Amino acid sequence: MSGRPDSDVPPDTQTTPEPTEDTPEDLPDDLPEAEDEDLLLEQARRARWGSVGTGALLALAGTAATALRAADAAPALVLAAYACGAAVCALAAVLGARGRTRRALWTTVAGVMVMALGDHFD
Repeated sequence: MSGRPDSDVPPDTQTTPEPTEDTPEDLPDDLPEAEDEDLLLEQARRARWGSVGTGALLALAGTAATALRAADAAPALVLAAYACGAAVCALAAVLGARGRTRRALWTTVAGVMVMALGDHFD
């Protein structure tokens, strides 16, 4: 038999696909768009406030470390590293407040690394 088979299957022999484990049956297929948007907005708001809080806290910690090291007469390089790290973390807090959470994350990491470098020089 070298011909093409009929591509239409009679209606009485069609089967419905069985549900797979990837798509649970109890979840509705069409969630209201308003709920999705509200969830995304809430997640973005949390990420923004988290980055603002983290940046501000680390900037405060860097400033306190600079003040404590200045009282102990630490080398100027250590003081500069802590102060620059605190400034970078403060910049991360500003970026987070403006909604640039990914940049705020990387800026926070850079600020902490600068402060760790200052600790290494001590």
